[in-house]
This record gives sequence, structure tokens and C-alpha cells, in this order.
Amino acid sequence: MNPERRRLLQGLGLALCLPALPAAAAPAPLRKPIPASGERLPAIGLGTWITFDVGGDMIARAERLKVLQGFFEGGGSLVDSSPMYASSEDVIGWCLKRLPQKPPLFAATKVWTWGRALGVRQMEASRRFWGLPRFDLMQIHNMLDWQTHLETLQAMKAEGRIRYIGITTSHGRRHEELEAAMRAFRFDFVQFTYNLDDREAEARLLPLALERGSAVIANRPFQGGNLFGRVRGKPLPPWAREIDCDNWAQYFLKFIIAHPAVTCAIPATSKVTHLQENMGALYGRLPDAELRQRMARHFATL
Repeated sequence: MNPERRRLLQGLGLALCLPALPAAAAPAPLRKPIPASGERLPAIGLGTWITFDVGGDMIARAERLKVLQGFFEGGGSLVDSSPMYASSEDVIGWCLKRLPQKPPLFAATKVWTWGRALGVRQMEASRRFWGLPRFDLMQIHNMLDWQTHLETLQAMKAEGRIRYIGITTSHGRRHEELEAAMRAFRFDFVQFTYNLDDREAEARLLPLALERGSAVIANRPFQGGNLFGRVRGKPLPPWAREIDCDNWAQYFLKFIIAHPAVTCAIPATSKVTHLQENMGALYGRLPDAELRQRMARHFATL
């Protein structure tokens, strides 16, 4: 046998005898703890306001199915909605039924009406829309009749019909009222607006959430898309690579979820490409307190 061929075959035989090398581990998504339980949630969720309100448009529904599937494949879990969002809950349920595998869903919706009886009826309608035996998180939307609904939610939680109780506000409204509610009752979750252009929550709500042991969901993380208008055509600062940011969406989101009080941010989108950018914020390094301030200063100059 040709000596070169003999050495080649011997080498192949040796290779076949060696144990296989382990595959490189996939990066783990960033998860932050729910203070009330210690359960850890992926720090990027999915909002559905406007984006999932597509009614019976089957082409649009198919696109939202791709978004939802991409969200779970990207490491996400918490999907947030509300009866206020018109057809969004119906569309979510339609999509969930068509996913190829059962997703790691953390289902969060809201009660948004007056009175106990109407609230119970509305929450049951939401459960049917989603097609779930129970919700993980039920929130009182924009604090509407919150004392009445709180009694209902406490009973539901005691019976195992929901897992967590939350309360919300948005657009920077009602911070004083929300602060009073947080001091009156220890909510499992609170939800309010927080982003680079609206940092009012840093003064009182975020420190109070830490003090009271409430998980924080940050809504409107892109300020309704206005943040992108500020940076259109402008490059990321070179030092953004220190926290593994590839685009402005990740810059905005990592600023939010790096705050020690924030558990999850919930950007909403109808486009898979934007969803993929958002989910990238779940991976890589986060800014420390000093770098967060640098990010804020830089954004203020744009």
C-alpha cells in the first residue's frame, strides 16, 4: 500500500476511536427573577398593542404567527395583552393553536372595566380567546376600579386560577396614584412606561418596586417608535460593542433591562426582522450603572 495512503487510513481510524467533542452550548437568554417567587423570566417580552389587532385579515394573522413563533424561538416567554387591544387577544389565541410545538408561554393580560361582575366576565372571555386553562399574570389595566378588581384577583390567586397579580399605567400618567396603590398593596407585578426618553419612573416608581418586591414590566420601550426617529441615519457609538449591541433596538432595550428593578421590557412589533433585532437584547453583556449613564448622555445629544 502507498505509504501516504496508509498514514491517511491510520489517521482516520484513530479519529473514529476518539470520543466526539461536545457541541458548543447555545447562549442562554438573560432571565431576571420575579421577586415574589424567585421564578426567572426572559427579560424581553412581547407587547401586542396595535400590532396584533388585525381582526380577520388572514394574511396579517399569518404574519403575526411568524412573529410569535420567532419570539419563542428567540428565547422569549412573556406575552402581554389586554381586552382594550380590540382583536389582539383573539389573534394571539389563533396563533397559539397553530404553533408547531407547545411554547414556553408566560401569559399576561389585563382586566379593563368597571365592577366585579363585568371584570369576572371579561377575564373569562380573555381566557377563552387565548385558549388557556389559566393566566400566569392578570393585571388591572390603567388602574381602572383597581380596589374592586384586586379583591377578585386575590381570590382567583388563592384558588390557583391565576399565578400573579399586577397593576398597570402607561404614557407616564397616574404615577402618584400608582405609587399610592403600590404602598397599599404588595403587587407581584407593576407595569409602567420606562425608556430613554421617558425616565420619570426612575425618581419614585422603580425604587419603590425594589423596596416592595414587585417585578417591573416596562411598556413603551421605544416610546411608540419615536426613539428610532431620533437616531435615524445615525451610527451606534463604537463603545456599544462593549455590551454586544448590533442595532439601536438593542441599545434601547439593554438600557431598560439593565436597571436592577426592571424584570422585563415588552416591545411590540408586527415584523419578524424587527422581532429578531429585539430578541438580540436577550443575549450578551448588559451595561453597568456607569455605562447606562453614558448611554443616556449620548442619546440626549442626538
